[in-house]
Amino acid sequence: MRKLFGSNLRFMRDNARWLGAGFLLTLFSSFGQTFFIGLSGNDIRATFGLSGGTFGALYMVATLASASTLPFLGRTLDLMPGWKVVRFTIPLLALACVGITFAPNLIFLTLAIYMLRLFGQGMMTEIAFTEIGRWFVASRGKAMSLVVPGQPFGSAVLPVLVVLVAQASGNWHLAWWLSAALLVVIAWPLLMRLMQVERVPNATEVQSSASGTARDWTRAEVIRDPVLYMLLAGLLAPPFIGTVIFFHQGYLTELRGYSPLAFAAAFPVMSAATVGFGFVCGGLIDRFGALRLLPFVLAPLTLASLTVALVTPVWGVYVFMGLLGMSNGFTGTLMGALWPEVYGVKNLGGIRAIIVASMVLSTAVGPGITGVLIDMGVELPTQMLGMALWCVIAAGSLTIAARRVQAREAQ
Repeated sequence: MRKLFGSNLRFMRDNARWLGAGFLLTLFSSFGQTFFIGLSGNDIRATFGLSGGTFGALYMVATLASASTLPFLGRTLDLMPGWKVVRFTIPLLALACVGITFAPNLIFLTLAIYMLRLFGQGMMTEIAFTEIGRWFVASRGKAMSLVVPGQPFGSAVLPVLVVLVAQASGNWHLAWWLSAALLVVIAWPLLMRLMQVERVPNATEVQSSASGTARDWTRAEVIRDPVLYMLLAGLLAPPFIGTVIFFHQGYLTELRGYSPLAFAAAFPVMSAATVGFGFVCGGLIDRFGALRLLPFVLAPLTLASLTVALVTPVWGVYVFMGLLGMSNGFTGTLMGALWPEVYGVKNLGGIRAIIVASMVLSTAVGPGITGVLIDMGVELPTQMLGMALWCVIAAGSLTIAARRVQAREAQ
């Protein structure tokens, strides 16, 4: 145990620059994540007089537009260094944070949400996972387990801060203005400085690359590969389901009589579970490979969905958030390490853009569909039973996909 701890400590010390950059990218992606936007959901609905279904549809349109843009914008990571992509991504994300508070009508509100989703959830995550996937080979799983906690750290700290700022000031705009200032004053210069030095894999990592990385596929080959769609059938469930809960958190608290602060206080539980399970998953990936873990990735999410559906007391929120954190830690770490094993690293930026765009697409569809169903009288807990069934079926798809990839690599 002491040897393992020492080894991990040396790894973190020797790679602090690149691990720190990845962590900060996922942390500051929080401002475009659904959980952060959802914190202002009730205020936005009240400002523009929107029903849950209408706001969900607007959110879906904005997110669909960002998903359609991401494959083209993400391709820039194959054409220029990551720090140059950060150079324009962060200022545009900050502009979106300010824009959502000054939107005079629904068109500008949709535009602001589009930019939040594209440059926050989309590009910040895309940059982090693509660069880490290239910088690390033998220790890719360990590196991902240290980078992925950035977003759960944000989800642990930011909800409580946003609620407290809104209650103290009586103005939901203030949290967004502070977010924009944080991006421009701290995130932008710090990430530019950290990422301007590229990491060169050491000799051990280079020797292991043959077994840890697949041949380099082109984007055209990936799009025609049936295995991609088998993988996405399962891997899109976590962002879809997580987004639905975060987007409708105001609705859920009202439905079951929870206080907003009680729900916000459950985010640290999720974050702690995400970080802990992410470290476990990272070690398992470096030992067994991401493909061998695929059949089990949806188990925590299945239990989380059932908890939302069946457990009504307030303590059920903490159980659900803990299970969702386990799912996020498992999925986030695995998703970062999986694609080099399946499609190589040469065109990883463009390929990951397709994957992230698909994930963003799932987060677009989720609030829209569930919002319409809520307006039709189908309560969210009832819908979660169907999502649990999806997870069970999708686990079978992931198992078959993993076996196909292993078989073609063996050939």
